[in-house]
Amino acid sequence: MPPSPPGVGRRRCLATLPLLLPAAACVSQSPARLGAIPGPVLPSTARERVGLLLPLTGPNRQLGQAMLNAAQMALFDQADPSIELLPRDTGGTAAGAAEAARTAIAQGARAIAGPLTLSETASAAPAVRSGRASMLAFTNDASQAGGGVWVLGLTPTEQAERITAAAANAGARRFGLLAPADELGRRLSTGMQARLSALALPAAVTVLRPPRGDAAGAARELAAQAGPEGLDAVLLGETGASAKAAAAALATALPTPPRLLGTALWAGDTALAGEPALADAWFPAPDPSARSAFETRYQTAYGEKPPRIAAVAYDAAALAGRAARIGSPPVGEAMMGADGPIRLLPGGLAQRGLAIFALDASGQPRLVQPAPVPGAAGS
Repeated sequence: MPPSPPGVGRRRCLATLPLLLPAAACVSQSPARLGAIPGPVLPSTARERVGLLLPLTGPNRQLGQAMLNAAQMALFDQADPSIELLPRDTGGTAAGAAEAARTAIAQGARAIAGPLTLSETASAAPAVRSGRASMLAFTNDASQAGGGVWVLGLTPTEQAERITAAAANAGARRFGLLAPADELGRRLSTGMQARLSALALPAAVTVLRPPRGDAAGAARELAAQAGPEGLDAVLLGETGASAKAAAAALATALPTPPRLLGTALWAGDTALAGEPALADAWFPAPDPSARSAFETRYQTAYGEKPPRIAAVAYDAAALAGRAARIGSPPVGEAMMGADGPIRLLPGGLAQRGLAIFALDASGQPRLVQPAPVPGAAGS
């Protein structure tokens, strides 16, 4: 039978309750749920195997255990006796991930959930592809997508596209981007420029500063490049003190203060709300109601709050279970995951429905727009 969360004997009620992850209230139709096939788990001799690649030893073993818990919960929610989970230890290394993938494939896994990092994913992918299996990886590096590998992490490109569209819908026409000259900055630029092009708007004025450079100085350079017309909205690929410094500099360097935009990293940075220049700045983040429901159920099952990435493990295990059952991942079908709506795209990326939040002086972000269903009109 599919693995059950620890202590399930005293929480048997979970076996008969559907996964309580509601769709966003702004949509007229709800995506299917990843889990939640209610009913008892019955013995079965016909099993479809799902490999689970996690760092169960090494420095990330506690994180690996939490992700294993979430994956077990996903299959428990599906209550499907035909799916068997095969957890395999990567040791947190690329070589370990490759060996874990080969072992899982050799033992009959038709789909793989994991591994954790970019380097592990790159090393495990050849074994998965040669075994004609599917891999639902936890990384957010879009370069790994394709050829049977789906990237489930929230990518910078997707964040930039969502927040750019939201600002454009609110009336912004002239955009700017300030970010470090690293992979994050380059991918934010790609996402923003792609969405602006699709909206037939001018390309963003862009400054990618040296990673250790002065954010305030880069903000003044951005303002100078924008010229006397200024900018309606500026995406800051910055966090912490750098985001505060850049915001304060833009407020004085531009003729009119723009709407400031950020990334999902702002969701966990409560100190940003204390900067006056960042008041009401927008950022994208996963659906809060879905996440709250997942965390509540996880804590009930395991007695502790899950780490952020555990939600990705839940989604990956649930999608891998579906892939093993039907022969391939459910591409194009919008479903409700632990972090809100999610849809697998043909090229190997996952499209998520992201809500829009505004920084608030209370320190608690304010919901501006609920998460749309990926693929629906206007999303």
